[in-house]
Amino acid sequence: MEEGEELSEEYSIPEGLYYTEEHEWAKVDEDGTVTVGITDYAQKQLHEIVYVELPDVGAEVEQLSIIGAVESVKAVSDMNCPVGGVVTEVNDELLDSPELLNDDPYGEGWIVKLKPSDLEGDKVRLMDAEAYRKHVAEAVH
Repeated sequence: MEEGEELSEEYSIPEGLYYTEEHEWAKVDEDGTVTVGITDYAQKQLHEIVYVELPDVGAEVEQLSIIGAVESVKAVSDMNCPVGGVVTEVNDELLDSPELLNDDPYGEGWIVKLKPSDLEGDKVRLMDAEAYRKHVAEAVH
């Protein structure tokens, strides 16, 4: 088994998403909005997530700027936004059920949706799944 195969079993890294070095993901939705969350690797490093701080709807954010924080029993970590734009929706369910980030980081555990300001320019600074797998492998080993 190759290193990448072993890693993909340990951490879920879906294809079709864009990733940051800080372990956030971005998915371009059909309507052109972008959904953002933290990766499986990030939630496993944090362990049991107990609190999530979310940005305000309508907030303008720059690429890789801090949009909130995730608090676990181990630490508090800032969340960075993979793309710049205007926040159109936040996942309020995380306020009452922060464990959604542990249970389903790529689904019910999404953090924000936003209308991107320069998606094509921002994507240049992000990683695809293959590059992110290598990034995580370097962090792990």
